[in-house]
Amino acid sequence: MMIQQINIPLITLNWSDWVPWNSLRLDAGCEGEVKVPNQAGVYEAKCKDDDERLTIGKTSDLQRRIKKGLVKGTLDHSTGKKIRAKEDVSRIVVRWAITDRPSA
Repeated sequence: MMIQQINIPLITLNWSDWVPWNSLRLDAGCEGEVKVPNQAGVYEAKCKDDDERLTIGKTSDLQRRIKKGLVKGTLDHSTGKKIRAKEDVSRIVVRWAITDRPSA
């Protein structure tokens, strides 16, 4: 048996504020639109009055994954589909953090 030790550098995440789910549904240019960066990163969603996460994910494009997949459903996102079907989305908030190491 071979034992190998791997040192992974610390990752510091600078999280966005929690953003209401419905404000992420707005299209570009609409009043109140929330701009999600189109960079690699991690994201999570929860009910605003609960600490338990409904989903935690990683992506190479936060804007595409959160707005089009998770929230709008125009791209495939199995957890987003379940959330949209079973949860009161007016109570859900989402946040994200940019990182060039979303797989770490």
